Amino acid sequence: MAVKDVSVNRKAYHDYFIDEKYEAGLVLRGTEIKSLRAGKASFQDTYVSFRNGEAWLKGLHISAYDFGNRHNHEEDRDRKLLLHKQELRKLQNKAKLQGYTLIPLRIYLKEGLAKVEIALARGKLLYDKREDARIRTMKREAEKAMKY
Repeated sequence: MAVKDVSVNRKAYHDYFIDEKYEAGLVLRGTEIKSLRAGKASFQDTYVSFRNGEAWLKGLHISAYDFGNRHNHEEDRDRKLLLHKQELRKLQNKAKLQGYTLIPLRIYLKEGLAKVEIALARGKLLYDKREDARIRTMKREAEKAMKY
């Protein structure tokens, strides 16, 4: 089971508390998978929304395939997520709770198929971010002191 990371959302752990993680399939068009294999995906302001009982990934930017022709894909289109019906209902109910949102953490290729790791997350406030930075600094200094 070879897993290759295509793109990772590094800001997610900085801006959100991650409560639960889920794996979802991603519906792609022909040249989109080729661009993903080349590592050309960006998570700028990407989130998951629900429409007609289906989950959609909004704001994901997959660059146009360099060797594509006039049938190249739209770069910023909404992409459908493939989840089990029970997972969809569970996520939709939890996303309705105040303060929760669904964000993508990473896109990866698993056995040749494009997958997205999405997370049920709560937004961090400024003091939460400062606390995380303080803890990280303390750990780094402790490791440095143990080294000497």
